[in-house]
Amino acid sequence: MVSSLPASGAPLTRGLSLTQRVFAGSASRKLLKTVEDGMALVEDNLAIELRVTDALADATSRYLYDAGGKRVRPMLTILTSQLGDGATANVVGGATALELTHLGSLYHDDVMDGADVRRGVPSAHSVWGNNIAILTGDLLFSRASQIMARYGEQAMQLQADTFERLVLGQMHETVGPTDADDPVEFYLQVLADKTGSLIAASAQAGIIFSNGPVEFEKPLHTFGEKAGVAFQLLDDVIDLSADADETGKVPGTDLRAGVPTMPYLLLAASSDASAKSLRTLIDDGVARIADGADPRLLDEPLAALRDHEATEATLQLARQWSQDAVEALAPLPRGPVREGLARFADAVADRSS
Repeated sequence: MVSSLPASGAPLTRGLSLTQRVFAGSASRKLLKTVEDGMALVEDNLAIELRVTDALADATSRYLYDAGGKRVRPMLTILTSQLGDGATANVVGGATALELTHLGSLYHDDVMDGADVRRGVPSAHSVWGNNIAILTGDLLFSRASQIMARYGEQAMQLQADTFERLVLGQMHETVGPTDADDPVEFYLQVLADKTGSLIAASAQAGIIFSNGPVEFEKPLHTFGEKAGVAFQLLDDVIDLSADADETGKVPGTDLRAGVPTMPYLLLAASSDASAKSLRTLIDDGVARIADGADPRLLDEPLAALRDHEATEATLQLARQWSQDAVEALAPLPRGPVREGLARFADAVADRSS
């Protein structure tokens, strides 16, 4: 059963914030202060870059930013920049652009998934409608591109490549696999594109914008992509959590909207009779919701999926991708930065929200 997310060797740290876990231990205190100072600059810069003279655009652009967020991506950029010149103005600018890209993607994702809640508040499209939510996402993407344009061709190429993968990931998730595709492998590629690509870019950006060693770019990109897949796999488990107050989302948001997640895909791959029966209940419920039925009709089937071995298998898969991310760090020098990145990979696969 996985009705509460089990720990993986660090039960005393699971209640800590992601930042506290990444920088745990006395040896990391100096690095923590350095990263916190850099993140304060990013927050100040985000507040500036999100300002729009148009009152409506200003309100919609700031909406999900004001709702909070972990700021995982800029934190990674600031952290990896310590392998170069540190949190320079260029690093802060690059981190800001990547966080705006992430923010813009949330507006689009919620429209496409039909999500009612994001970061504990009503989703933007629930407040302003689909058109305004989509246009707000577009506005944030354009602002991110404007920032990257200040830093030259390599920065623009990083932004363009990342944005392309974000779009392709969303497109492939929307159309789904063909008969020739393995559904699980297809889904893992979707996660690598939709989530992993931006975390990979954020880790790599710390090197690019701080004039760090070029030979660290590829391993950090690989690290970020694998950690991003682990992050999203655990999100699939958290999506089934019964505690909406803790996760900030309605349990089973994705599946209620007909968006397959890894627990469902592993359930569908099982030949067990009870698994087939549960899959049929979920499929029927999704179809009825699409026809206008009350989404709460899936409460019991999704609770059963939460406690099913397919969800436990998803949890183990997240931990494997996390371990692969740690192994990708081998070319980096030993020290607090590498240790912090390794703890980050561990933490993203062992959290409750």
